[in-house]
Formats: sequence, structure tokens, C-alpha cells
Amino acid sequence: MTPLSYAQRRLWFVNRLEGAGSTYNVPVVVRFGPGLEVGVLESALADVVERHEVLRTVYGESGGEPHQTVLGPVEGRPAFEVVECSAGEVEARVEEFARRPFDLVVDRPLRVRLYSMGAEGSVLVLSVHHIATDGWSEGVLLRDLAEAYGARRVGRVPGWEPLPVQYADYTLWQRDVLGSAEDPESLLSRQLAFWNGALEGAPAHWIYPSTGLGRRFRPAEARGCLWTSAPICTRSWCGWRGSTAALC
Repeated sequence: MTPLSYAQRRLWFVNRLEGAGSTYNVPVVVRFGPGLEVGVLESALADVVERHEVLRTVYGESGGEPHQTVLGPVEGRPAFEVVECSAGEVEARVEEFARRPFDLVVDRPLRVRLYSMGAEGSVLVLSVHHIATDGWSEGVLLRDLAEAYGARRVGRVPGWEPLPVQYADYTLWQRDVLGSAEDPESLLSRQLAFWNGALEGAPAHWIYPSTGLGRRFRPAEARGCLWTSAPICTRSWCGWRGSTAALC
């Protein structure tokens, strides 16, 4: 059985501890004009899911340890749902769908729904659990989807070369490099020992000034407008500061 990466283990543990939830849902929303060919899009999505095994992986448990199982291209393909709605209600529909919880043991980490608004076009929602995606991966997903759609639209299959590495290969490489926490000589054990020593005496909780300190919180959202260069500026600033724009 293939283990999970250490980042995946954390997400899996939270999902088991708190139950199926939407905290780590990553929605990708694309709006199309009225000329979208729905059957072509469905075929293109099937191509993308077949190409990327992590999009059709479920995460079970054996002997108290999580493991990943890659489903076949057909079995692992998410349902492609088309829902008719008006332009006035599509935003609420998208939000409701994007908040649907994932149970990582039984649910595929990708859900798909297309909201059709007739002459006003349609909205595609890809709801992906964070265990199978991140900010960088979203660009790969959309790029491959666009390429597959373009190929299928003219009656061809995408001209991709097979991927030399899948995410499951990375997890095995990570385990091989870091070793096991049970082995005191492993790189993982030595790094843990270093940081335990470096952080000895540090406060157990970092206290930030807040009027809501100590209260339980639930995920929420904030909406606003950003200028088009904001993502580039954010990445540049983070690179200068040696930090990341991602918060997990």
C-alpha cells in the first residue's frame, strides 16, 4: 500500500478528527460564453482525470495508518452534472456546491458541476480537496483542461506525453529521503530533534492581539476587488521576504 505524504497525512488526520468538512475545499470556477460544447468539455475533463492520478485517489486506513488507493480512469471519473439555473441565482448555487464536504475515505477529491444559464453562458465549478491540489496545481489543471478541450473539439485526443511522475511517486521518494520517525538516525528524526532543541522554551501558543482570542472559529470568506497585477506583486513581495503567499 502506498503511504500519504506528510502534508497529506495532516489533512487526512483533520478530516478524520473533525469529520467530513469543507474547510480545505479549493473551488475553481470558470465562466463560459454561450458557445460551450458540453459533451466536449466532459470528455476533456475525463482526459485530465485520467492524466492526473491524484484527482482519482481515495484515502483509506489499515491498521491505524492511512494509505492511498488510485482508482482506474473510469471508476475514478467524477460525475459530470449539468444544472439549469438563472444568472441571478448562479452565484449562490456555486457557493453551495463549493462548500459541500469531502469524506476523504470514500469521496474522490474532485467534484464537477456545470451551471447552464442558457443564452447567458455557463459556469463550471471544479471543487477539489486540498489533499489533491494547491495554488500552483490550479494553473496546471486549467491549462490541461483547455488543451484537452481544444483537442476534443476538433476530434482528436490530447497529444500529451505520459507523465514521468505522479504524486504517489513523490510520497515514496519523500519517505525514502526522510526515513521514519522510529529510526533515530533518519533525516526526519534528526530534523525533529534539531527543531525541538531550537524551539525549547518557546511559548506553546503564539499570542496575536485579537478581540476574539480563544474563541472557536469557522472558515469564512472576505470579498473585495484587487487590481490585475496584485498576484504578481504578492509573489514578488513574498519572494523578497522569504515567505509564502499560501496559508494552510
